[in-house]
Amino acid sequence: MKTLIKGVIFDLDGVITDTAEYHFLAWKQLADEEGLDFTRQDNEALRGVSRRESLARLLKGRPIDEETAQAWMARKNGYYRRFLSRISPADLLPGVSDLLDELQQAGILVAVASASRNAPEVVDRLGIRGRLNALAHGGSVQRQKPAPDLFLYTAEQLGLPPATCLVVEDAAAGIAAAHAAGMPAVGLGPPERVGAAELVLPDLAGCRLASLDSAAAWRVSEPVFEMERQHHRETILTQGNGYLSTRGTFEERLPGDRQSTLVHGIWDDVPIAFTELANAPDWTALAIVANGRRLDMQAPGISRYARWLDLRRGLLQRRMVWEPEPGCSLEIVFERFPSLADEHLLASRLEITCLDGSADITVLAQIDSHVENQGILHWDRVSQRSRADGAQLAVTTRRSRKVLAMSTRVDGEGEGFRPDPYDCPGCPGFRLEGSLPQGSTLRLEKITAVYNSRDADDPLAAACEAAAGAASFATLLKKHENAWAEFWEEAGVIIEGDNEAQLAVRHALYQLRAAAPTRDERVSIGAKTLSGFGYRGHIFWDNEIFVLPFFTFTQPAIARNMLMYRRHALHGARRKASANGFEGAQYPWESAESGDEVTPTWVPHFDNPKKLVRIWTGDIQIHISADIAYAMHQYWQATGEDEFWAGPGCRVLLETAVFWGSRAESEGERFAIRDVIGPDEYHDHVDNNQFTNFMARWHLQTALDSLDWLEENHPERALALVDELDLSPGRLAHWRRVIDGLIVLRDSDSGLIEQFEGFFGLKDVEWERYAGRTRSMQELLGIEGCTEYKVLKQADVIALLCLLGDQFDEKTWRANWDYYVPITDHEYGSSLGPAMHAWAACKLGMPEAAYDHFMRAARADLLDVRGNAGDGIHAASAGGLWEALVFGFAGMRITPQEPVFKPCLPAHWTRLAFKIAQRGARWQIEISSGDKVKKERLQK
Repeated sequence: MKTLIKGVIFDLDGVITDTAEYHFLAWKQLADEEGLDFTRQDNEALRGVSRRESLARLLKGRPIDEETAQAWMARKNGYYRRFLSRISPADLLPGVSDLLDELQQAGILVAVASASRNAPEVVDRLGIRGRLNALAHGGSVQRQKPAPDLFLYTAEQLGLPPATCLVVEDAAAGIAAAHAAGMPAVGLGPPERVGAAELVLPDLAGCRLASLDSAAAWRVSEPVFEMERQHHRETILTQGNGYLSTRGTFEERLPGDRQSTLVHGIWDDVPIAFTELANAPDWTALAIVANGRRLDMQAPGISRYARWLDLRRGLLQRRMVWEPEPGCSLEIVFERFPSLADEHLLASRLEITCLDGSADITVLAQIDSHVENQGILHWDRVSQRSRADGAQLAVTTRRSRKVLAMSTRVDGEGEGFRPDPYDCPGCPGFRLEGSLPQGSTLRLEKITAVYNSRDADDPLAAACEAAAGAASFATLLKKHENAWAEFWEEAGVIIEGDNEAQLAVRHALYQLRAAAPTRDERVSIGAKTLSGFGYRGHIFWDNEIFVLPFFTFTQPAIARNMLMYRRHALHGARRKASANGFEGAQYPWESAESGDEVTPTWVPHFDNPKKLVRIWTGDIQIHISADIAYAMHQYWQATGEDEFWAGPGCRVLLETAVFWGSRAESEGERFAIRDVIGPDEYHDHVDNNQFTNFMARWHLQTALDSLDWLEENHPERALALVDELDLSPGRLAHWRRVIDGLIVLRDSDSGLIEQFEGFFGLKDVEWERYAGRTRSMQELLGIEGCTEYKVLKQADVIALLCLLGDQFDEKTWRANWDYYVPITDHEYGSSLGPAMHAWAACKLGMPEAAYDHFMRAARADLLDVRGNAGDGIHAASAGGLWEALVFGFAGMRITPQEPVFKPCLPAHWTRLAFKIAQRGARWQIEISSGDKVKKERLQK
């Protein structure tokens, strides 16, 4: 089994053995002797804390001198040690011995880390020292839990980065210490005590490695800093809230990083790509100088590093120890999030603790407008100011003249430190200066509000008011966590038996929600979400076919926003159809603000930047109009929202149907759609691509059926559309002739569909010549050369089978799978393909083959298997994972009454669970081993 963790650190008392009872009895004896009130409930507060802190809590404010304190602690320890003499191997708690054996067999390193200085004796009496790779106790470090030191020290003894270790604890202080160290935690005991842990269990009885490992499936971690992998890490650590997303760059920045905060709807003109989302000012900016040295991740002196994105909480955290000079040691912790509860608020927190020596500290907390889109500058500064009550900045895009404003408030806590206004040109903010003696801490909270001219008439005034009135970091974080908890409750997916898949799916859904417009129906999700500069923020068919189904069936209000984006963009689609000499509305291949075509016409060749490549997708990849209609129809079928279908849905469906009727070319009694590009973009200028033809035929038939429905249920709206779009009897008759006559390249005997005219006559690829390749087949064969071969970039006919599955029998499914899957560039073609192939393999009853394809999609971003994740999240692959799970492995099909399922799980998956929204009802679905389905309609 592939695990997410490499080491497990166990607390001792209450986890390995029940010495917690002995601690209680020892403290109780001392309390009785000294006339102190001490109950079992009081003892709960002593779990996981040091002996000195335990005594302080026992005293409940009663003053005693240090000599007496030391004597009492020694007495308590003496009582405790007498109890310890009773311990033997029989005192191992249930499940512990078997779990230690399994961890050893799996190659997982094991340690015990206990606040008790008696831990070595207890371990020896239990007879498990030889089964441990490390042992640490309260005397190993100075700071005790909830400080992270004990667990960080133990990780060092194991030789592992902190983020690769997992802690098993039974105390709240221990859970807090684990998280402070950058480690996921398993909590043993009641949720009210250990509920902050990623996984809560009553005890270790029956616990297996897979269960422990699942606690790590809530976080994406960077265990060590690697400069060469930062672009990839920036992408996968992206955070967002549906209004904006911020890449996971460092607050203090790195040379060559790709810092960006991309805000929905803030487009500006650029050469070649026409328009792009403008990189907004950097709200995360924090610079730290200690004893004259600036914090730099590339400089020596950094240790105990960990960075992780907590998917459950939507929180990005980084911790390290930095030695700016010999004799001075600083613990630095960063935390930040864009609020999911209030999309205009952004919060960050910095803590600097002096562990050794002393340090003169300077911190600059700013809004940095000196940002770019890979060399392109988009902003002119309108105004800025830094005052005690806040720092403000207003900028405007250079060509589209959109105004964006930020206001930030900084609160500092640390003796001698005070936020003073610091107004650097283009970087308003605050400066904090002071000295940190050993053991002292500087805490800084930076709360930023952002508005733009799409949100408010006066964005700067709105931002200033929001920042000034915002709550503290802790209060904002709690609301933010609650919002994420609500999302996971409604839309989360549980996979048991495969923690790598579980983590990948959670990360994918997190990134989709981070980019999904919560309230704005004039924007949508681009092919790279809002996580990078790839494709300039443009929206493709990826959104409708791969991303939208997740939202349609889990968050329909968000799905409606994204569909309404297409309705608002209909003017651009009309202009494109007219410019191409067609009637109706033709949606662009790449879309931005206006709905006009923004696909680049020429781009530099990937091997020779001096050579230009003609990009034809914007001219002839036309199936997107049917894809959009398909998504709208799917939304209507899933939600039953007749008002949407009678309004925006039928409007888009019918106007684009007019385009298809105009685009189909009459050839006698047959109709053709020539000179197109299908989903398989390795071949352009093809005739009668079957994905395009079948989808166009579906589109026209659905338009006829929906017009009948509209005339019956909303006759006035039907009459208006018939008149406005000239849906005359002659036009509708033409549509029927196109449906009946559109060229279908399907062999009636075998069911095999020829991808496009002449595909079967292309040259075969000698695949054995390309074994072990690390580049796409298009790169190896050449752009022009690839068109001569039977090799696919991604699912084309297979995608058609998935979308219109009910139209094809099993013979057709099997014939096309057997023919097309072996000639598809699965590894280095398009990231859109693997999830679709996983779906199709499930349809054919091949769960293990489906799993192989599924994991290609699952690893696209987290493992950067194609080497291009630095450009941004693969949105289609992320959405495709959910489709593969629900339509594929779960086999979901929607009926008018309720969803039905025909599951096909991989053998090692023991449980797949998720929720579905359909026609106002919510369903809890659980599929267990043996493909058993449990379906429950949830109460509203």
